[in-house]
Amino acid sequence: MILIVDDIRANIVALKKILELHGLPVDTAESGEEALRKILKRDYSLIIMDVQMPGMDGFEVVENLAGSNRTKDIPVLFLSAVNKQKKFISKGYESGGVDYITKPVDSDLLILKVKTFLKLYEQKKELKDIRDMLSKEVEIRKEAQEKLSSQMEELTSVLKSLPQIAFIISRNGSIDYANEPWYQYAADTTGFPEVHPEDCSGFQKWQYHLSEGTQFSCEVRIRNLKSHEFRYFIMKIVPVIHHESITRWVGTFTDIHEQKQANECLEIKVTERTRELMAKNEELEFRNHELQQFSWVVSHDLKEPIRKIEIFIKIIKEKYLQDNATAVDYIDRTLSSAERMSKLITDLLDYSRLSAIVKPYPTDLNDVLQEVLSDLDYLIESKNATVSIEDLPVINGVPSQLRQVIQNLVGNALKFSRAEVAPKIEITAERIASKEPDSPMDASGAYSRIIVKDNGIGFDEAYLDKIFIIFQSLNDRRSYEGTGIGLAIAKKIIEKHNGLITAKSEVGSGSSFIIILPL
Repeated sequence: MILIVDDIRANIVALKKILELHGLPVDTAESGEEALRKILKRDYSLIIMDVQMPGMDGFEVVENLAGSNRTKDIPVLFLSAVNKQKKFISKGYESGGVDYITKPVDSDLLILKVKTFLKLYEQKKELKDIRDMLSKEVEIRKEAQEKLSSQMEELTSVLKSLPQIAFIISRNGSIDYANEPWYQYAADTTGFPEVHPEDCSGFQKWQYHLSEGTQFSCEVRIRNLKSHEFRYFIMKIVPVIHHESITRWVGTFTDIHEQKQANECLEIKVTERTRELMAKNEELEFRNHELQQFSWVVSHDLKEPIRKIEIFIKIIKEKYLQDNATAVDYIDRTLSSAERMSKLITDLLDYSRLSAIVKPYPTDLNDVLQEVLSDLDYLIESKNATVSIEDLPVINGVPSQLRQVIQNLVGNALKFSRAEVAPKIEITAERIASKEPDSPMDASGAYSRIIVKDNGIGFDEAYLDKIFIIFQSLNDRRSYEGTGIGLAIAKKIIEKHNGLITAKSEVGSGSSFIIILPL
């Protein structure tokens, strides 16, 4: 915008017309005072100022503009029809004007001068903006440099206090700083400490990480300058990133020599201990085999004299003691004890046999259950018991061992029945999601939950863990025959099949034995 200042309206109109014909925007003022007011409110690129005006003349207006930082750089072109003398022209330039033109004005010359001054003003303004921007950039860079220097001092201070070897690497890979421990392994910072020849290949990968700008770490041995000993260190170098670019790298060597030696010593001990354990396992397997043979021989040798004792006592009873009631009672007690002893030896033999390794194969539990019911049919009929069965799964197992489990559970359900109440046994199976007693049903589950439920005497669940321990019994053995081994055998068999067994019960309301086996 160009401001024309003249006290004669006709001059303003003429000048304005000339400038507007050339597409130049124009504003006007008819006095120096009005010109100053307008200049304070808006920015002008050029002022065409008449020299002689009533009140404040053109020289005084320009002097006022020169006193303000905001307006001092606005170019002023003086026009005068009266003051054409050299002293007035000189005063015009001294007051801050860029040119002094006398009237009458050559319009072409005026337009050339106006356009020139406008262009110079715009260029000057651009230069000023560039200068301000550069000045601001210098300040920002100066602040950043000061901050970086401060951070560098802090980093150096921290590295000095570290017990590890610490160092700073520039962006190009040269070492800028190293703390005191560094000089125990390197004479200067022109290069890294001497690396053990066997570790060079791992250490050389650092150059790749330097070029890629990624963190680097490795285990390396470096030589101590004083002792000439190679010691184990963990070397770690990480990039320091500022404004998304790497400014430097910070690295450390952490001494792990004692730890490494301890680990190597531990590995040797572990190897020795493993060898000892393997030898012990072999010896244990041999002892187990001997123990199984011993159990077999002992049980056989123990059962033979017991059978003879039973036979001879029965002969004595039948031939010599029929008329002596007291003697018959003693004989019956002796026979009962001998039978329990024989059963105990048989159960112990079965329990010891579970340690033997037997290869499992697909077993249909329906067939196993039918065999058990066939063996117990006399007892089932004598007790007027009812047995309801659901379809059981096929699992990978040892049929003879699984038969022992089912026979034990069904046998217990018949044995521990309530007086005057016919036993009722329910055997169910369902597919479940996980190896948990209360796992929800799942048609595609990997486990089967088999439940053997009865309506017998039950037991207090506080003793749940006790019933699966060998020789433990919750009931009076004079009322309920047994050795206390059956459920212990069942538990061991189920665990060998990677399953679990538990129970739920209430005194006087029967029991439910829960078996979970993998399908």
